[in-house]
Formats: sequence, C-alpha cells, structure tokens
Amino acid sequence: MTSSIGRAAIPFILVLIAAQAEQSGALAANAQHGKALAETWCANCHLVAPEQRQASADVPSFASIGQQPDFNPGRLALFLLDPHPKMPNLSLTRAEAADLAAYIASLKK
Repeated sequence: MTSSIGRAAIPFILVLIAAQAEQSGALAANAQHGKALAETWCANCHLVAPEQRQASADVPSFASIGQQPDFNPGRLALFLLDPHPKMPNLSLTRAEAADLAAYIASLKK
C-alpha cells in the first residue's frame, strides 16, 4: 500500500523540487536565449549587440546598461517584468526576463 502512495507522490515531489530550484536560482538563465529575445523585441530601440548598426539615439545600449557600476541582473529582470512607461509591455515570463538580463550581463567588459 505504501508503494502506491509513494509512486503517486512522485510527480508532486518533482514539482516541489523544480519550484525550489527556480526560487533558489539553481536554474541558470540562458544568455543565448536572451540575445535572441533582445534581437526580436529590443533592437528597434536599443543597440543590443556589437554588430548592430542602428537604434534610437535616446536609449542606452545593452552594453552600457551592463557596464553600470550598480548593474544587477536580478533587479533588471524584475524591471523587465514591469517596464518603464516608455517601454512597450513585452509580457515576458520570469525566465525570459532572466535570460535578457543574463545576456546584458554577458556584454560587460
């Protein structure tokens, strides 16, 4: 009887472990996915990659954002979930926001 209860609990336990890992930051953000998102969503306004040649003049490049002395990928990811009024509502997931922030962090020299 305990074996059937144990087997029934496995999916629930796996969900709990995955949620714990996500909360603890054990699941790493994917900077490559962040770059792809940036090229799709952000390149109309921001310089998102060194090879990009054109963007709006009144917004910071991703490289300059990443080089700010107080840059923090976690804070940036939270900001991206509820962006500044001048930014469009991107409706990013937490993972996508973390991926974008990881990509910007990867541009730090």
